[in-house]
Amino acid sequence: MAITAQEVNKLRQMTGAGMMDCKKALTEAEGDFEKAIDILRKKGQKVSASRADRETKEGVVVTHVSEDGTKGTILSLTCETDFVAKNEEFGAFANTLLNLAVENGATSKEAIMALPIEGITVAEKIVEMTGKIGEKIDVSHFETVSAEAVVPYIHSNGKLGVLVGLTNTNGADVEEAGKDVAMQIAAMNPVAVDKDGVDASTIEREIEVGKEQARAEGKPEEMLEKIAMGKLNKFYKENTLLSQQFVKDSSKTIAQYLDGVSKGLTVAAFKRISIG
Repeated sequence: MAITAQEVNKLRQMTGAGMMDCKKALTEAEGDFEKAIDILRKKGQKVSASRADRETKEGVVVTHVSEDGTKGTILSLTCETDFVAKNEEFGAFANTLLNLAVENGATSKEAIMALPIEGITVAEKIVEMTGKIGEKIDVSHFETVSAEAVVPYIHSNGKLGVLVGLTNTNGADVEEAGKDVAMQIAAMNPVAVDKDGVDASTIEREIEVGKEQARAEGKPEEMLEKIAMGKLNKFYKENTLLSQQFVKDSSKTIAQYLDGVSKGLTVAAFKRISIG
């Protein structure tokens, strides 16, 4: 019997299996969806569907920096349990996906999922791995950073990673400074490089919160705006990277620390990925 594209897509949505696998299973099952699912289960495909609503709060973060040090890539592969996350094969698979993304110039998670691996797509390979391991697996985050110098950092638990891109290096060795700043980002989780990088909705929210706090303290209405702006400036100081106090030396901001390493040295961009 003829199997329609709509039927194939329906089975794919139900199981997470690849298009060709779904078509073959439906053909073999003569259009019976339950039989087709049973056929796919033999390959572990149904496991992906049955675990689709599970949360993946464990996993690993891996990074890659180009040979010239100007482009960094960071990826998180997540799973359900710490036991799987610490499995050597799982970690190797994360690095395989990262290297595949780098080699093919992928710029998004969707692009990675469509890449070929061992004769199938990455998306299909993940379903296959899900069936083999028995847990939901997902590429949860994928980011890139380009700058004059990109420095990576992976926290000791393997579940937190940072890429920091430095600019105005003036030929200086900035590896150590980059590590210091990356660890700052890991610990303090800034929302942006500086106040110019804070999105408008966050600024609006902080102003409104500041006004409400001042109003609750009984401050006069005509003073609320000024008080809220003062609170906003405090927010910038505590939550934007360059204005934060340097964890290793609280007498300096990150901006001052970097300028002391090399005049004009600063952060162009950063990415922070944390699992759990």
